[in-house]
Amino acid sequence: MTKPTPHLKKVSKNELPDDMKQSWDQANDLTGDATFVEVSGNNPDVYRWYLDEFYQKLFYSDRLETTLVELVRLRLANVHGCAFCNKGDTAHALKSGITQEQIDALDDYMNGPFSDREKSALKLADQMVLTNEKGNISSDLYSELNTHFNDGEIYELGMIMAVLVGVAKFTFVYDLVEKEDYCPF
Repeated sequence: MTKPTPHLKKVSKNELPDDMKQSWDQANDLTGDATFVEVSGNNPDVYRWYLDEFYQKLFYSDRLETTLVELVRLRLANVHGCAFCNKGDTAHALKSGITQEQIDALDDYMNGPFSDREKSALKLADQMVLTNEKGNISSDLYSELNTHFNDGEIYELGMIMAVLVGVAKFTFVYDLVEKEDYCPF
């Protein structure tokens, strides 16, 4: 695994605002690395936006079931090779009710213990990954998605993935996270 070495200053835990000290502890406990939180300490308001606006108001809004969004988040992290994400996302996935058997089957989800709804969302995730430069929703994929989701849910699922993928790109470009050996970035 490749450890992060960002150019941006890392703000020590002692210098972080109180609310970010808790995030530092959580990141360090889950992943063994708090570089993302330390660098985020350079602009706490943007970090708070990410946690409060994205995670609380969109990702965990309960408009889509938590297990579903946790599955697609973990699929994206697995494909991208973000070790920091894989460690944290696995813990959150298990806490949400996803089984270890499902986590182990993500690489071959079409043959894994997933509902048709989950499989269609995972197919969409494969279109959204950074490594798929020509990803799109084909007519066939849209028909499949539309069997399990209404257009508002498809839009929301895509927006959640877009933010996750964009943040993944950001963390790789800024070297804020530990990477798996297979990470292409």
